Amino acid sequence: MKYCQGTKCHTYDTSDRKRGVKGSKTNQTRKRTQFDYGDGNFCTLTCQDDWFNVHGTNAINHFGRVESPIILTEENAWQRTWNRAHWEDNTQPQFIERNTITKATRPCQQGSE
Repeated sequence: MKYCQGTKCHTYDTSDRKRGVKGSKTNQTRKRTQFDYGDGNFCTLTCQDDWFNVHGTNAINHFGRVESPIILTEENAWQRTWNRAHWEDNTQPQFIERNTITKATRPCQQGSE
């Protein structure tokens, strides 16, 4: 069973966190139903923010802090995007690659999915 990873999830007073019999109820961390935040690890943005406030700096240091600017150049500015021409002419490929700096286009190298 997957639980919300929010460090304060159990402190938020909602009916779905209540467990126990009348007179001795407690709040518990939510079990996974449909978590949509933080890649499915948090039940709300509040819980995601709580976790990041406690563990964020350690996580960034562990997985790699950006120490210098990442530069977008003409060579690495190609992005796969929807081909608008496909709407009117379905013989055109569904996707193309567009350079976000030069606005040039080229056939998609990944194929049309």
